[in-house]
Amino acid sequence: MSGRMEIETPASGSVITQLVCIDCHVTVFGRYFGMDLVCIQLSNIDVIFGMNWLVFNRVHINCCEKTVLFPKPEEGLQMMSREEVRDSLREPAEMFALFASLKLEGGVGLSELPVVCEFSDVFPEDVSDVPPEREVEFAIELVPGTSPVSMAPYRMSPSELVELKKQLEELLEKKFIRPSVSHWGVHVLLVKKKEGSMRLCIDYRQLNKVTIKNKYLLPRIDDLMDQLVGACVFSKIDLRSGYHHIRLKAGDIPKTAFRTRYGHYEYSVMPFGVTNAPG
Repeated sequence: MSGRMEIETPASGSVITQLVCIDCHVTVFGRYFGMDLVCIQLSNIDVIFGMNWLVFNRVHINCCEKTVLFPKPEEGLQMMSREEVRDSLREPAEMFALFASLKLEGGVGLSELPVVCEFSDVFPEDVSDVPPEREVEFAIELVPGTSPVSMAPYRMSPSELVELKKQLEELLEKKFIRPSVSHWGVHVLLVKKKEGSMRLCIDYRQLNKVTIKNKYLLPRIDDLMDQLVGACVFSKIDLRSGYHHIRLKAGDIPKTAFRTRYGHYEYSVMPFGVTNAPG
């Protein structure tokens, strides 16, 4: 093979050559390799193995021990049919069977972690009670002169009514809602989630129109990221939902009232859908 090439060498610098020997057989530590050799004049050096050749043959160079390790040639596997195996069993030969499974072992469950077992009260299966009294309560401030909004409930299908009754009972049991005699009252509707379950939504659009909007600007994202420099442990307020974890101001509870076929109720905690709620 001929062709003009410029080669950078460790001893002679840049060398021009036009000779390449294709598929030369070279013996290295008792192993035979076929390689393409670029012919140049070198003093006291027979062959220089390039990086591509070292990577292709998986050669390991240990600079600390000053050793070069060539992997052992892998032994080929011979596939046998069922008939060949049956014939082999008739002869006095020793055979082994290896059964492998592609099923991966499951990871460690949350309940198996030592820290979770030690502080099991921090990891309840469900939030089953109203949040404790805290310094901050959620308030709904209205535009002066606003009259209560009162609306009749939407019509629902039989299946929706069954789901509505079920969710109302759960909210009553958790004390998130309570029976109401408020002059306020808005619609409710059920919205299907991605996983197929139904979310109970209160139509607070009319209430939000007369609510004084919180004009406090959200923090800049880059400023928040700067505060995380060097941090390795993070916490989250809630791992299940972003609502029902802040108490409502007592005077604003009647404003959250909603009407259903099964009764008139109001929230004692921050509901989903009201303006100024943290998003």
